[in-house]
Amino acid sequence: MTKLSRSKIELSLECPRCFWLDMTKGVKRPPGFPFTLNLAVDTMLKREFDEHREAGTAHRIIKENNIDAIPYNCPEINTWRHNFTGVQVEHKATDFLVYGAVDDIWINSKKELMVVDYKATGAKEHSIYDSYRRQMEIYQWLLRTRGEKVSDTGYFLFCKVNKEKGFADTKMSFDVYLEPMKGDSSWVEGAILNARKLYDGGMPPAGAECDYCPYVEAREKVT
Repeated sequence: MTKLSRSKIELSLECPRCFWLDMTKGVKRPPGFPFTLNLAVDTMLKREFDEHREAGTAHRIIKENNIDAIPYNCPEINTWRHNFTGVQVEHKATDFLVYGAVDDIWINSKKELMVVDYKATGAKEHSIYDSYRRQMEIYQWLLRTRGEKVSDTGYFLFCKVNKEKGFADTKMSFDVYLEPMKGDSSWVEGAILNARKLYDGGMPPAGAECDYCPYVEAREKVT
């Protein structure tokens, strides 16, 4: 069974050619800059929420936003959060093992799981981009397909660098925002089927918004 990650589904939507080259030929896009700030924020947030997960209590961010939830504690939580395992579903129609690693999961009083994604940013304004929305909806689809009861509403926890405060007392300051999003994962099944079609076919055309394929084509013309 071939593994298909959440990020590879996103790649198939962004550029069919880059997806095909990656999945069938092992030719990956050049790596971007490492998001060390994001990784540090993820680690710190997980540590804080894990303390409340063990205690069965609501974190102050949950309380301040009047959310009916506590961090979800289950034997699979660390597997679901690990990049190389994540939440997994065997999609028999395509023979793909579809998976994605969540940042966190909360549970409300209705026993519904709520997907939570951490985002660190230095931008002036934080936004829920279309790719963020799809990311959330894939996680919701994975959990539902496994038979879990999942809330339509997930949350993005934005940690935005407060540039006005600078390095007060040699510490970087962050403003924290919790933004709800109502997901609709009805498109995910079709995207997985389309990924299989791309995988089985010949090299497809580049995506209209792809920055990588036009660069390669332009370079070939001058070398």
